Amino acid sequence: MNTLYMIFISLIAGGVIGYFTKDIVERNKLLRVKEEAERFLREAKEKAQEIIRKADLDGKELLYKLRVDFEKRTTQKKDELAQLEKRISQREENLEKRLDFIESKEREISKKEAQISNLMQELTTKNNHLKQLIQEEKDKLQKISSLTPEEAKNLLLKMFSEELKAEKAIMLKQIEEEVKEEADKKAKEIISLAIQRCAVEHTTETTVSVVQLPNEEVKGRIIGREGRNIRAFEMVTGVDLVIDDTPEAVSISSFDPIRREIARIALEKLVMDGRIHPARIEEVIDKVKKDFERQLVEEGKAVAFELGIHNLHYEIIKLLGKLKYRTSFGQNALQHSKEVAFIMGILAGELGLDPRIAKRAGLLHDIGKAVDHQVEGTHSNIGGELLRKYGENEIVINTAESHHEEAEFKSIYSVLALVSDAISASRPGARRETLENYIKRLKELESIATNFEGVEKAFAIQAGREIRVIVQPNKVKDEDMHLLAYQIKKSVEKDMEYPGQIKITVIRETRTVDYAK
Repeated sequence: MNTLYMIFISLIAGGVIGYFTKDIVERNKLLRVKEEAERFLREAKEKAQEIIRKADLDGKELLYKLRVDFEKRTTQKKDELAQLEKRISQREENLEKRLDFIESKEREISKKEAQISNLMQELTTKNNHLKQLIQEEKDKLQKISSLTPEEAKNLLLKMFSEELKAEKAIMLKQIEEEVKEEADKKAKEIISLAIQRCAVEHTTETTVSVVQLPNEEVKGRIIGREGRNIRAFEMVTGVDLVIDDTPEAVSISSFDPIRREIARIALEKLVMDGRIHPARIEEVIDKVKKDFERQLVEEGKAVAFELGIHNLHYEIIKLLGKLKYRTSFGQNALQHSKEVAFIMGILAGELGLDPRIAKRAGLLHDIGKAVDHQVEGTHSNIGGELLRKYGENEIVINTAESHHEEAEFKSIYSVLALVSDAISASRPGARRETLENYIKRLKELESIATNFEGVEKAFAIQAGREIRVIVQPNKVKDEDMHLLAYQIKKSVEKDMEYPGQIKITVIRETRTVDYAK
C-alpha cells in the first residue's frame, strides 16, 4: 500500500515537474525567438539608416555637381553675353563713326558742288565772251587774208599735220630705241636670274637597267627549268630579260621606264629572297606594283610640297610621280617640270603676276608625257585633256596645250611657259643630245622638205619640233598645199628617227613687185 502510495506520489511529482520543465523550455524558446527578432529588427534599422544616410550623401553630392555645372554654364553664358555686348557696342561705335564720316563727306560734296556750280557759271560767261572775241578775230583775219574760214582751216591743218608727222616719227624712233634697249636689258637680267636660281642637275635614264647578282649560279635559277621562270617573269612584267656572258649581272630591257623599274625592283627582291618560281614571281611582282604605285604618289606629293602647290587631284599627283621615270633627250621630265615651275614663278614675280598660278602651270605643262606612250596624240593635247578632266584652272590647261604653239595663247602665263620651257631645255647640261647630232637632225629634216618639187626654202624651228616650208607660188597652188604637207609628213616618218611629233607648216605667198623709174 505504501508502495502504491509512493508510486502515485512520484507520478504526481513527475507530472508537476514535467509541466513546469516544459513551461520553462517554452519560455526559453520564446525568449530566444524574441531576442532573435529584436536582433533582426536592430540590424534592419541599422541597414535602413545606412541606406538613408548613403542616399542622403549621394543626393547631396549630385545636388552639388548639378549646382557647380549650373554655375559653370551660367558663367560661360555670362561671358558669351558680355563678349556679344562688347562686339555689338564696338559695331555701334563703328557705325556711328561711319555715319559721322559719311555726313562730313556729304557736307564736303555739297560745298564742292556749290563751288563747281559757281565755276561753271563763270566758265559759261567767259566762254561766251571768248566765242565773241574769236568770232571778231575770225572776221578780221578773213578780211586781211581774203580766205574763207574753210580754206584757212585746211591750210593750217596741212601745215600742222606735216610738222606733227615729222616730230611724231622722231619721237617714235627715240621711244622705240629706249624701250628696246630697256626691254633687252631687263629681259637678260630676269632670264639670267632665273637660270642661276633654277639650274639643277638632271638624272638620265636609258632603256636598259642592270641588276647585280651575288654569283653566277643565280642566273640558272632565274632562267628555271626549261626557261619557265624567265618566261613567267617577262610575261608578268612586260620587259625583256637579257642573260648573257656579263659576269654576275642581268640586263632588263624595255622602252617603258616604269615597267623596267618595277621589273628591276622585283628581280632584286627575288634574288635576295632566293625562292624563284612562277608563283613566287607573280606574288612578288604584284606586291612591288602596289608599293611602286604608293611610291609614285609620294614622289608627286613631295614635288607639290616643295613648290608650295596644293589641292592637286590624286590622279595628277600620281602622274607627276610617273614623270620621274620619263626622259626627253636624256633630260628627266619631272626635274624639267620642276625647273620650268621655278623659272615661271620667278618671271611671274618680276612681271607682277601671280607666282602661284605660274608655278602650277609650269609644273603641269608636260603632264601629258606621263601617258603619251599609251594614248594617241601629242603630249600637249593629252596634257590639256587630262587637266580638263581633273578640273584644273583654264589658265593651266591652256598653258599645257599651247607651250609648243599648238594652240592659241589665252594668257600671259602661256607665253611664260613657252619661254621657261625653252630656257630649261636649252641651258648647258640640261639635255644629253650632242650638238653634232642636233644639227644633223635639223639639217636632215630641212633636206627632206626641200627635196620636193616647188619647195623654195625650209626652216626647222622649235628644236626640231616644227618645220616651216615656203613654196614657190607659181609652181604650187593653194589646193596642192595639203597634199604637199601630207607627202612631207610621210617622208619624215619613213626616213627619220625623232622623239614626240613634228609639226609641218606649208606657207604660200604671192608677191607683186614693180619699180618706179
